[in-house]
Amino acid sequence: MNAPGGIGRRRVTPALGLRFILLAIVSLVLMVMDSRNNHLPQIRQIFSVAVYPVEMAVNFPFKGWRWVRNSFVERAFLLKENEELKSTQLGYDVRMQKMAALEVENRRLRAMLNSSSRINDRVLVAEILAVDLDPYRQRFSINRGLADSVYVGQALIDANGVVGQIVGVEAFTSEAVLISDADHAVPVSVNRNGLRTIAVGTGDSGRLRLPYVTNSADIKSGDLLVSSGLGGVFPSGYPVGRVLEVQRRPGQSFADVIAEPVAELDRDREVLLVWPESDTGQYGKANLAELEQ
Repeated sequence: MNAPGGIGRRRVTPALGLRFILLAIVSLVLMVMDSRNNHLPQIRQIFSVAVYPVEMAVNFPFKGWRWVRNSFVERAFLLKENEELKSTQLGYDVRMQKMAALEVENRRLRAMLNSSSRINDRVLVAEILAVDLDPYRQRFSINRGLADSVYVGQALIDANGVVGQIVGVEAFTSEAVLISDADHAVPVSVNRNGLRTIAVGTGDSGRLRLPYVTNSADIKSGDLLVSSGLGGVFPSGYPVGRVLEVQRRPGQSFADVIAEPVAELDRDREVLLVWPESDTGQYGKANLAELEQ
C-alpha cells in the first residue's frame, strides 16, 4: 500500500513545482515588459473595471458609516452655529435700535448747536430729566443748576425757538416752565411789522393765545412771533410762535388770535440755556469754556 502512495506523490510534486516556476517566469517577463514598454495599460484598465464593483461593495459599509457619523456631527455643528448667529443677530438688532435713537439725538443736538451759532448770546445744552405729569402744570426739570450759573427767570430755547424759562434753581438741577403753561406769558412782537403784544399759555402745548390784540391791529395768519425783549426775561429776536387764526370780533375791543409755538414743546429732550450777551460777564468763564469745547 505504501508503494502506490509513494509513487503518486513523486509524480505530482515535480509537476506543481514546474508550473510554479513557469508562472513566476511569465510574471517577471510581463512586469519587465510593462515597466519598460508599457504594453499592458489596456489589460490593467479591463481588470480595474472588473474589480471596481468589488471595491465599491467592500467600501460601501465604511463609507456609509462615515456619512452617517459626519451627518450627525455636521448637524450638531450647524445647530450650534445657528444659535450663535441668532444670538449675534439679536445683539446687532438691539444695537441698531440704539444707533437709530442716537442718530436722531445727534441730529437734534446738531440742529440746536447750529441754531446757537447764529446768535451772539451764550448758551449751554441741558438735558430734560423729568416732566411734571400734572396736566395743569406744564413744567419739567433739567440737569443744570447753580453749579452752572443758572438763575431764576433764565430763558430756554431749542433748535426752533423759545421753550420756556427757569422758575426754580437747585445746586445741580433746575425747574422750568413751558411757554404754553396757563400761568405763563411772553412779550412778543410780529416779525413782519414789529407789532408788540403778549402771548399767553393755554395749557395746551400746541396753542398760545394773544388776548391783547385789537381788532384793527395789523396781524394775520402765518405771521411769525418773536420775543420782543420787553421785561428783560427773554432776549429779543427769538422765534416764539406762528399765528394760526385771527378772528375779528365786532363790538369788542380785542380780536381772538391763536398761535402755535414753533418749539417742539412736547418732544424736546434737550434745551439750551441762554445768557444774553450783555449778561455774559456776570457769570464765570467755566460755562463758556465748556461750550467752546
